[in-house]
Amino acid sequence: MAQKPPNNGFDFTRDAVDVARNLIGCELCYHQEDQVYSGLIVETEAYTADDPASHSYKGRTLRNEAMFLPGGHIYMYRSYGIHLCFNLVTGKEGEGEAVLIRALEPRQGMELMKRNRGKQDELLLANGPGKLTQAMQMSMELCGLSLVKGKISIAKKEARRLGISPRVGISKATERLWRFYALDSPYLSRIKHP
Repeated sequence: MAQKPPNNGFDFTRDAVDVARNLIGCELCYHQEDQVYSGLIVETEAYTADDPASHSYKGRTLRNEAMFLPGGHIYMYRSYGIHLCFNLVTGKEGEGEAVLIRALEPRQGMELMKRNRGKQDELLLANGPGKLTQAMQMSMELCGLSLVKGKISIAKKEARRLGISPRVGISKATERLWRFYALDSPYLSRIKHP
């Protein structure tokens, strides 16, 4: 019997590139105790096991274990040991795929995000992977949680014009056009065009 896709019917068992493209315009909600943070996903990047830029490229380790869970789980890691990054696992169990959420357009919890980030400009609250986790007070405790049972939910999609470019901040597989973004968004982590 097929497993029901988590979160409003969004199917995370598809491949990372397809999911990364289709997450643009979806609302990410994080329920933390009595606080709710949310924002529209405006920038993503796809990573697969056959991708030299992916954490799963050299196989399963303690660090990347969550990437090998079935689609619909959360993978967290620290970039340069500092910035916490939030990813949604995709594909079937054992495949080692995930989508990095690079930027959000804040919706709920804006004042809390400003306090958490120490910024007043809403364009700077979640316009980067480390910034959005800081704004929403995400922690490594989310790593490995299922979207079905966890504190994170993905809401219905809002139509956005899609931009495509090479991924940001990597030195391998730079030719892959696996960064997706909302063309009309001022909340992106980088310039709109490569």
